[in-house]
Amino acid sequence: MENIQLDGVWKAKLLNRFISYITIFSTSDPESETTPSTERQWDMAHYLHQELQDLGLENVSIDDKGYVFGFIPSNIEETVPQVGFIAHYDSSPDFNGAHVNPQIWENYDGQDLLLNKETGFTLSSAKFEDLKKYIGQTIITTDGTTLLSADDKAGIAEIVTAAEFLLANPQIKHGRISIGFNPDEEIGRGAHHFDVEKFGAEWAYTMDGGEIGELEYENFNAAAAVIKIHGLSVHPGYAFGKMLNAGLIAAEFITSLPENETPATTQGFEGFFHLTDFEGDVSEAKLQYIIRDHDDQKFEDRKKLIKEKVEAINQKYGEKTAEIEIKPQYLNMKKQFEGKMHIIEIAEQAMKNAGVEPKIKAIRGGTDGAQLSYMGLPCPNIFAGGHNFHGPYEFVPLESMVAATKVIIHIVQLVK
Repeated sequence: MENIQLDGVWKAKLLNRFISYITIFSTSDPESETTPSTERQWDMAHYLHQELQDLGLENVSIDDKGYVFGFIPSNIEETVPQVGFIAHYDSSPDFNGAHVNPQIWENYDGQDLLLNKETGFTLSSAKFEDLKKYIGQTIITTDGTTLLSADDKAGIAEIVTAAEFLLANPQIKHGRISIGFNPDEEIGRGAHHFDVEKFGAEWAYTMDGGEIGELEYENFNAAAAVIKIHGLSVHPGYAFGKMLNAGLIAAEFITSLPENETPATTQGFEGFFHLTDFEGDVSEAKLQYIIRDHDDQKFEDRKKLIKEKVEAINQKYGEKTAEIEIKPQYLNMKKQFEGKMHIIEIAEQAMKNAGVEPKIKAIRGGTDGAQLSYMGLPCPNIFAGGHNFHGPYEFVPLESMVAATKVIIHIVQLVK
């Protein structure tokens, strides 16, 4: 087993690569029906396609849906399973992803980070206590006006840097390696057009987790719900007995769901209903929810409950006052690893070999790996190193990204 050193020039390569990625605007759009969901994602897709070609990977391709694949050839005589690494290049639409202006804080001292002098926007070490885990390290943040896009451009940078390292160091022995980058993970569609057969791996890992050490093969069952409320607008001076205010009915619906089953009031394996968007007036209102639970039966019960609440509105205000559409997003991938725990064990050992303490946990969310696991490609999730995703407080320690890159390199050596 080769001792992997990624100091000096390789650390600089990783940082510069990450910075080049996050300055490309590639936010996805849940309202779009195309793939990718935004034209701007093509900028990132073409950039990666060219980069993999320039590095010398085999059979580099980009398809009409924006999926970028490349392969590192085997350098051993024996046949071993083909393993893959996957990351998504879209950024979350939850916050501004344009004009990312990264800031690099070397030798972090544990104090608050003033991200923006003009606005006073501060990354507080008291509020975000995880910062203090990285005293003495290099922290990469935003300027407080955008998200960072470490989710998941940190993962991409780690995979591409590991690929470059492996190609430059043929003494590190490994089988054939598949690499894949996809759009639209943040809107739940990242695996919808993923060509598992073309990818060719027996199993893969998404480099899309959070803090250093995370290793995940359980996740939420997930669905999205859209509730539309149809009101009746009448002049308010003559509305008695006639007006149906869609906005007020929508508010009534919101409060009918369990108040302590939201993201802010649940943790661990507890599920929730999450109102992600609310728009409306007297005539029409539209609510968008995501529904989450680790437990299969509780997940079904949640979908049943939200339908019952819609029916209660119709019983009170009249048929077709409210309508609901529920769309499946992904399922808990845990059951897909029954009899395949060697996939997890390899990642766990790779972390130990890289000097990282594994933290096996369930995801309070999902990854492309959840969908891919049900498509025949078992795909647990490994840390990419970031914190506070989907907002201006997002940050990533460079040393965590270095560690993730090392884990990739150790995994390919362990696959037998």
